[in-house]
Amino acid sequence: MSDAEKPRQARRAPAGAAVLQKDVTLAIQAAVFTELAKHGYGRLSIEAVARRAGVGKTAIYRRWSSKLQMVLEVVSAAAVKVMPVPDTGTLSGDIRELLDAGAQAMRHPLASQIVPDLLAEASRNPDIAETLENALRETQQGVSAVMIKNAVERGDLPADTDAELAFDMVFGPLYWRVAVTRSPVSNDYLDRLAEGATAALIGAHGPAAHSGG
Repeated sequence: MSDAEKPRQARRAPAGAAVLQKDVTLAIQAAVFTELAKHGYGRLSIEAVARRAGVGKTAIYRRWSSKLQMVLEVVSAAAVKVMPVPDTGTLSGDIRELLDAGAQAMRHPLASQIVPDLLAEASRNPDIAETLENALRETQQGVSAVMIKNAVERGDLPADTDAELAFDMVFGPLYWRVAVTRSPVSNDYLDRLAEGATAALIGAHGPAAHSGG
């Protein structure tokens, strides 16, 4: 191959196709959230998602084999993105940052409609219940395990701290307030909730929490 031919070969590389595929995926993901919020899982269809995303149904089926797989994968991926692992240097700071991220996610108009709908569907559909539970558990365990690991290494909590229970203690009250009672969530409330959750986690383990053992 001559040097003159090499640039032409490079221009034939499928770099543009890869970018287009990513754009299509993002468009489909956005369409899934909008359709879920407007119509709920039960009335959501592959056709409607494709139409809203401006793509053919084959573009969706190349990525997901069914409506259930599409919805759960898209929602799970979004949950991971909005639930970062905090590392502020203190247990109370980590909890406060986690609460802030969770509150923002749950107060989003789409999330406030989608999450209750999926939970309602889960009560009627064992497949949704199992898949949603596994997806949420993976996200929860990933975030809480690192947060508790950091707290243990700092000596804030003992090594036998139950990370899953800790996450429930932090997020249970917030979910109840946002999703169930639909009460306002102010910065002051999040501050007080973070203080209470921190005190509860440390207090649950007594003096051992302060010594790291």
